[in-house]
Amino acid sequence: MRLSIGIVGLPNVGKSTLFNQITKNQVLAANYPFATIDPNVGVVEVPDQRLDKLTEISKSEKRVPAIVEFYDIAGLVKGASSGEGLGNKFLSHIRETQAIVHVLRCFQNEEIIHVANKVDPLSDLEIINAELALKDIETLEKRIDKAEGEAKAAPPAGGKQAQKDFELLDKTREALSQGESIIELAGEPVIKELRLLSTKKKLYLLNGDESDVSEELKAKIKAEGSAFVVANLGKEPVLNELIKKAYEVLGLISFFTTGEEESRAWTIRDGSTAPQAAGAIHTDFENKFIRAEVVAYSDLIEAGSWNGAKQKGKMRVEGKEYIVQDGDVMVIRHG
Repeated sequence: MRLSIGIVGLPNVGKSTLFNQITKNQVLAANYPFATIDPNVGVVEVPDQRLDKLTEISKSEKRVPAIVEFYDIAGLVKGASSGEGLGNKFLSHIRETQAIVHVLRCFQNEEIIHVANKVDPLSDLEIINAELALKDIETLEKRIDKAEGEAKAAPPAGGKQAQKDFELLDKTREALSQGESIIELAGEPVIKELRLLSTKKKLYLLNGDESDVSEELKAKIKAEGSAFVVANLGKEPVLNELIKKAYEVLGLISFFTTGEEESRAWTIRDGSTAPQAAGAIHTDFENKFIRAEVVAYSDLIEAGSWNGAKQKGKMRVEGKEYIVQDGDVMVIRHG
């Protein structure tokens, strides 16, 4: 699976600076609101020294890392959901992403304009979350109109599900209107299909030094059930820490395949079975899975080669029930 992350925040909080750092692309990061007028997509590799070592040991012709897509959209402002500023038109670009990085400005610098003329990350957090919720309400209202018609027109056998969907949609809209979390409803099929912004995992990037970040802000983020990274974008690169934290938040791990042709990293959800991991390589492999030959990364490095690990009894044959571990090096056997 490919990890995709949307970057959101008010204008001039450091979003485009972050984008420039992690993609090495010269995205416009001028000192005025709405400098980013088009959605910018940057594809970067997941840094993983394990892949480098496997490539070296196997003398692989190719090294294929896991990748992350970052979507940087125009700065949002209060009222974005109803057309203020330029951010609203680009919110659809992050609807397909798996997570959102919300950049909050914590640093003080009078030379850099703040759209609200004051640095208040707690207020900024609430503004952006409210705008995401309002955009979701707009999406829900369109779907509710359709669901109401389906509930009335459906035959008795299908009417119960249509009525249930209508009630869930309405309940979700009401929760968002009251500023409540809808995470517990995110798994419902009718809600899941809408890919609501408020159901996405969120990671806050607190742009500033540790001394700039209040305990109140940290507590607010923790109470929301989200994670955060503190980094001064003007002083230090943040890619490694950001991706590592995103993997944790989303419950993702990496496994590897290696050989003379290529060494490759694959991203899967923690808790995936061997057939599901095989499906990440090719969809047919999941259904035609026979077995997996597995060596832990540390055992392979210690043995110096796949054959060496096999001779030392470190290679295991696993079946359909095996839960893949982070760092497993695998050979998939399939029909």
